[in-house]
Amino acid sequence: MYKQHPVSASRLASVCLATLFVLSASPVYSEDGAHWGYEGKIGPAHWGELNPAWHMCGEGHNQSPIDIQGALDADLPPIDWHYSEKVNDEIVNNGHTIQISYKPDNWIFANGHDYQLRQFHFHSPSENHIGGREFPLEAHLVHTDAAGNIAVVAVMFEEGAANPLLQAAWQIMPQEPGTHNPLPARPSAVGLLPKQRDYYRFNGSLTTPPCSEGVLWIVMKQPVTASREQIARFANVMGHPNNRPLQPIYARAVLQ
Repeated sequence: MYKQHPVSASRLASVCLATLFVLSASPVYSEDGAHWGYEGKIGPAHWGELNPAWHMCGEGHNQSPIDIQGALDADLPPIDWHYSEKVNDEIVNNGHTIQISYKPDNWIFANGHDYQLRQFHFHSPSENHIGGREFPLEAHLVHTDAAGNIAVVAVMFEEGAANPLLQAAWQIMPQEPGTHNPLPARPSAVGLLPKQRDYYRFNGSLTTPPCSEGVLWIVMKQPVTASREQIARFANVMGHPNNRPLQPIYARAVLQ
């Protein structure tokens, strides 16, 4: 089962507040009313100017996404996956993505920590690139450990056979921002994972404001497939690309 590690009440409260934004179901506006998006004056190039709390979007040196190139061989240990069925909650159109939120009891063990799955959501086209390659769709499975540290598992989609999880979820995808639907089908998050689970690992950030750093990124090497119709349906509901541009790697090491 998901193991809790000791942490002080004050530390837990502070990190929970810091991660509330990324786990929120409706972040069209931030808690203080600042508006952000993917185009024009509220687009990624201006996020760091829109709110003082978002300064890392413009100043950070460990920002995501990145183009993964020249990864170092580090003999990374396998991730322990503990994704079950019938514990997810609802599907949300929050104005920036389509998100499926999760109740407890889905978790991974990675990099020496247990991380509980909080939600997964999508970006089209992909935010991260692999060897210069952009993908038409990317899923982010967002996890936190008992101290509030964030780990994101990224899965790339390429056009091919339809994805059964997307097939179930897209049937009840909310069409309007700020709306949500229950998930009677309860698809397991394992339906997003490739059969071959080798991965890249690096330190990065949230890819949306406040662009907080210290995020553990786990990018699966092998893509999965989605049909052309599934990819197009997500893009049509969003109405615009929802990917942050690539960020400089600087001195970071990408391990594999």
